Amino acid sequence: MLIALGLMTTMVLIVYFGRDGYTDTKDGALSFTDAIYYTTVSISTTGYGDITPVKDEARLVNALVVTPLRIMFLVVLIGTTLEVLAHQGRELWRVARWRKHMKDHVVVVGYGTKGRSAVATLVSNGVTKERILVVDPDPAAIADAHTDGLAAIAGDASRREVLRRAEVEGAQQVIITTDRDDSAVLTTLNVRQLNADAYVVVAVREGSNVPLVRQSGADSVITSSDAVGRLLGLSTLSPSLGAVMEDLLTYGDGLEVAERPLLPRELGKQPQSLPDQVVAVIREGYVYRYYDPTVTQLQAGDRLVVIRPANETPWAPRPGTHGEE
Repeated sequence: MLIALGLMTTMVLIVYFGRDGYTDTKDGALSFTDAIYYTTVSISTTGYGDITPVKDEARLVNALVVTPLRIMFLVVLIGTTLEVLAHQGRELWRVARWRKHMKDHVVVVGYGTKGRSAVATLVSNGVTKERILVVDPDPAAIADAHTDGLAAIAGDASRREVLRRAEVEGAQQVIITTDRDDSAVLTTLNVRQLNADAYVVVAVREGSNVPLVRQSGADSVITSSDAVGRLLGLSTLSPSLGAVMEDLLTYGDGLEVAERPLLPRELGKQPQSLPDQVVAVIREGYVYRYYDPTVTQLQAGDRLVVIRPANETPWAPRPGTHGEE
């Protein structure tokens, strides 16, 4: 738009300052309004013929300057239109391809700092990018998601039609990271009404809103302000402990927290005796601390929450500890 306006302004000034070389069938002289009128009808190739260049200088300026400006204006107009259509076509193609191959996918609402970190964690733990769909109202965030190789839909996830476009009815997990807690509540309600079985994780800013979000249907609620406050307090009391906690929460370096299945060779053993640093045992949907008497002996179906070096595959058995080559 700025380029088009610049071209039109340039042409208006050229015609107006050279108005002595033009004639108007109405009154013979050109005013500033006539220059604007001549520019619009000329640059759009309409050309009614009521204003025409009569002097050689004006005709030469039209041939060497005005005509190239007209061509540049048409190039900007057509190029912009083609770019918009191509962008919409690419968007429809991505969504169509995603809908064709998607099953039990993960919907991430919001692709800000929290949403991107959640996606990075999912990918680092074996979730393929083809199974992740981003929903965000910001076109810049949608463009970033496409750059990262993710399918994305532009829209407000608190609206049910947007969630239907995201095929939330068939989603396995939904991660909600909106900027406002009221939007998180409304989005959670709509997601739960459309899909009663999906595991819904919601990030909220204020701890006072956690009960409301849980009542809306969230399975897990993360309070960002409380988490940051705890980390700040730990870093103040014990900088080393704060560094360890930050390491556990940061992806790609140092230590990682992961969940993995129990291996056949680990049946009947104590969590403390395993090569991995086991911090919790998940049994029949309940989480037990590693020292709980209930999980003194590991059973089939147990899952382990472990702390691992970041350079190892977090959800796999630790290399060289189970007789594998």
